[in-house]
Amino acid sequence: MRSLCIVNPASRAHVRDVPCDEPGAVAAKLARARAAQPRWHALPLERRLSELRAAFETFRRDKEAIARDVTREMGKPVTQARAEVETLLVRVEYLLSIAPTALASESVPAKPGFELRVAHEPLGVVLDIAAWNYPLIVPINVVLPALAAGNAVVLKHSPKTPAAGEHFARALAGLSEPDAFQHVIVPDSEAGALVADARIDHVCFTGSVATGRRVYRAASERLAGVGLELGGKDPAYVAEDAELAFAAENVVDGACYNAGQSCCAVERAYVHARVYTAFLEHATLTMQAYRLGDPLEETTTMGPLVDAAALAKVEAHVADALARGARLLCGGRRPAGLTGFFYEPTLLADVPDDALVMREETFGPVLPVRAVRDDAEAIERMNDSRYGLTASVWTKDAARAERFVRALEAGTVFQNRCDYLDPALPWTGWKESGLGSTLGRHGFLHLTRRKSVHLRR
Repeated sequence: MRSLCIVNPASRAHVRDVPCDEPGAVAAKLARARAAQPRWHALPLERRLSELRAAFETFRRDKEAIARDVTREMGKPVTQARAEVETLLVRVEYLLSIAPTALASESVPAKPGFELRVAHEPLGVVLDIAAWNYPLIVPINVVLPALAAGNAVVLKHSPKTPAAGEHFARALAGLSEPDAFQHVIVPDSEAGALVADARIDHVCFTGSVATGRRVYRAASERLAGVGLELGGKDPAYVAEDAELAFAAENVVDGACYNAGQSCCAVERAYVHARVYTAFLEHATLTMQAYRLGDPLEETTTMGPLVDAAALAKVEAHVADALARGARLLCGGRRPAGLTGFFYEPTLLADVPDDALVMREETFGPVLPVRAVRDDAEAIERMNDSRYGLTASVWTKDAARAERFVRALEAGTVFQNRCDYLDPALPWTGWKESGLGSTLGRHGFLHLTRRKSVHLRR
């Protein structure tokens, strides 16, 4: 029997083997989802929402066990894993609260003798290919609104974090139409067959740009809808009027939280020349305060990278930057005494624009920094990327922040904040960072189709 081999990235120890679904079992799950979807949609909206609210209470009840599973499988410190469970619960509550309004038919100004409205109907069966780095909140952004809207959902989770998918499956097994949610366990190499299957109406994928392109091509062959949340190379700009200590602490946290393994992590920083040296001093002190170690320990503040390939990529990016003339201010190596895939929080100064660490997604605890002379240069350099997920500007000046909002080519623009998703706002990428939206009202709209209702009375 085929299986997934799960390795603890903090110790490199074998955790368990998870049996994969055989092709016949996958086909049966897709058939059950297809058959259940009309019945699930036929339930009144309030009934669906009530059932979903009760289902996800299991995440509150089992919070500690779920958090520890996340930590064992992908290395996130257990304190951060608990926070991820809490974030999931916050998103569930918010999305359920806005669902009746988001999914309500839209009225159109009446004409004599006619009734005109726009209904929001489910797409059918939604395939969610979820990522390992936030194994709970990446899928909830799709699973909850898709089910609320009356779709069936097939979750294909990352082979690195199958326990997260198992927790979703247990929570949703109590639905009155349990077949409306299916958890499929297969290696990534078999995901293409799911995307190509005619029983899938829409595909949501979170991961790399290269894989996202393949998903997009495969789905387009049969005109299936696609939502893509892809990579980022998110910039931060620290203006001359910024509160430097606050900006440095938060930009470093934006680069190093979850060991930098976030699509919206701060991956490059531009600092006004007048405050450049002072910013680097604050940032160095902040980075040196991280405590690496066993992520199940309460005092650990940074865990390992997810695997050997991720570690090698970070090392290659740092080596490339140093070869091109960047200065290493702290970190830049594997810590002594730890056997997992650990890498020290790393601060690089004077990093040239052509360095890999300024161009390609690093996905590790590395902050490359360079000085800029003014706001105009900052905007030019921040926009000089094929990615466009988020960008942040650190300033006390509201007018400056609004100028950056208008000028920056990104799905989200922050002032004095970074690396954060508010469930009230659509999560969306520009350029190669993605297609479509999750979260907020727009997340529901992306997982439904419009039906024009034109009635002569």
